[in-house]
Amino acid sequence: MIAKSGNLTIELIRDENYSENSNDNLNSYDKIHFMESDFVFPTKIGLKISENNKIISSAIIGSVGGGTGIHKNSQIIENDRIIVCCSDSVFCLSIPDLNLIWKTQADQASCFEIFKFNESYIIHGEMEISRLNLNGEIMWQKSGADIFTTEKGTDNFEITESYIKATDWENRIYKFDFNGILME
Repeated sequence: MIAKSGNLTIELIRDENYSENSNDNLNSYDKIHFMESDFVFPTKIGLKISENNKIISSAIIGSVGGGTGIHKNSQIIENDRIIVCCSDSVFCLSIPDLNLIWKTQADQASCFEIFKFNESYIIHGEMEISRLNLNGEIMWQKSGADIFTTEKGTDNFEITESYIKATDWENRIYKFDFNGILME
């Protein structure tokens, strides 16, 4: 996926085959932001920032939990930082140098989507709906009777003007206000 931030180009790529300290990697990165773990990371996301078609910084992030993809709602690009869902965590990296600002485990399994809401972020996770402040601190987390996705994987999450709507695997609908209170 390619995105723009001013005169910078930001490329995000899935790079699950990347292995730290290996000479056989397809890509190399200036910075590695992996959590310490004995487990294999199901998702590794490489980020490259270019200016005038020249790479000026690169980093790779990885975490445990379930696998996640790269799509229009898997990251938010702000003036001086990018916030990315990767497995069970959300990473915030500075732009343009891709230093790690913060990392938060926002779900027990997978963080599917991230949305900016006022001065915070709403995370659509597999097991939880979370709200993080701008510093990555969890303001609240809510779970349901089952995972927050449907068999078809469509129309299972929505943020309206009045509430957050999430649908679980059994098609139960949850409506949370922006303070995390279950409305229905």
